[in-house]
Amino acid sequence: MPKRTENLGRSEFKFLLKAIVLEPCDVTCSDGSCYIGEFKYGVKHGLGCYHFRNGDRYDGEYFGDKIHGFHFSFVRSAIEAAKKHVHGAITTTFDPKAISASSKSPIFIVDLGCSTGPNTFIAIQHIIEAIQTQYQSHNLPTPEFQVFFNDQFSNDFNTLFQKLPPNRNYFASGVPGSFHGRLFPRQSLHLVHSSASLNWISKLPEEISDRDCGAWNKGRIHYACASREVVEAYEKQFYMEFDTFLNARAEEIVSNGIMALQIACAHEGIDVHKDLYPGKDFDLLGSCFMDMAKLGLVSEEKVDTFNVPIYFPHLKDLKRKLESNEDFIIEKMESLEAKIQLVPNVEMYVSHRRAALEALIEKHFGEGVVDELFGRYTNKVKEFPEMMDLQNLKLDGLFVLLKRRLHP
Repeated sequence: MPKRTENLGRSEFKFLLKAIVLEPCDVTCSDGSCYIGEFKYGVKHGLGCYHFRNGDRYDGEYFGDKIHGFHFSFVRSAIEAAKKHVHGAITTTFDPKAISASSKSPIFIVDLGCSTGPNTFIAIQHIIEAIQTQYQSHNLPTPEFQVFFNDQFSNDFNTLFQKLPPNRNYFASGVPGSFHGRLFPRQSLHLVHSSASLNWISKLPEEISDRDCGAWNKGRIHYACASREVVEAYEKQFYMEFDTFLNARAEEIVSNGIMALQIACAHEGIDVHKDLYPGKDFDLLGSCFMDMAKLGLVSEEKVDTFNVPIYFPHLKDLKRKLESNEDFIIEKMESLEAKIQLVPNVEMYVSHRRAALEALIEKHFGEGVVDELFGRYTNKVKEFPEMMDLQNLKLDGLFVLLKRRLHP
């Protein structure tokens, strides 16, 4: 790895970046901060480590010179926490002789909600290694693997494919489209995986944007801290889509095939009207929107019709829903002990939130709003630094392993 440790000013730093394309590098700036990681087209892009001058550090993913860490760090911690669960589940549940007509037949795997990597590659490698161990324990030849990477049409599949591990032991294909509907032929998949994607709903409840309805979520952008009618509308939409998801996978997964899911659930006993920690975060961001509306920077009507499409079910409700499903058997359901990476400063915390929500905000409000919004949000987070303590999330990562019942 080339190493450059000169004391660079901003202009020299930019010049250096422009000269580097697809090259790992170690750069020290004049303020004492240091970046060690990957560059693309002259900016931080890929995996890297940033050492702040105050001694803090950030290990994660960059996308177009911006921290892409909310998705990366939170999901990575969940995937690593689930590794032993996945391996153990495949060891006890994945029967090569029962799941495939021939030991020479390829195994078809899909990761739903893959984003742009690299978390998806880590999860897939864990799965393949566990399946290989199973075949070896049965004295069977290791099959070939076909892996499908799925996400919305808007996902940057070009970036995903550029990040594919060069020495991967599987064939790879991209499958764009919503996983709330059918994506594959009947009885074609042997294993389905999804991590931190099922909490996102594909469509917001219509009533929360209807000013004539009791569930109108005026002045807010999420169900937490909102009225009970808004909470119930989100809940209804989530479980309607979850049913659709399960029905689609029931068609696509072979008999005895398995599905490994990781879902964030709200702690039992909390009041989502006031205790759900991510809701406090969205409430603070919503107040920034309202401040901008009062100043005429955005339309108040636009604010009243914008809501974040994410829902965190209660564990007991989700378990009840899964137990009532006639197509799958619950083989395992356990909480994950994920180590959530602490956010060292306000700027990084805000960058995390911006990475997760920027595309949604720009789609609804148009360009030119995001910088002003998150500038105001940064100032408000400074007033409430407790927002940055992710240990207060009051969410549990849930690992669920489902086995497809025999097809009729």
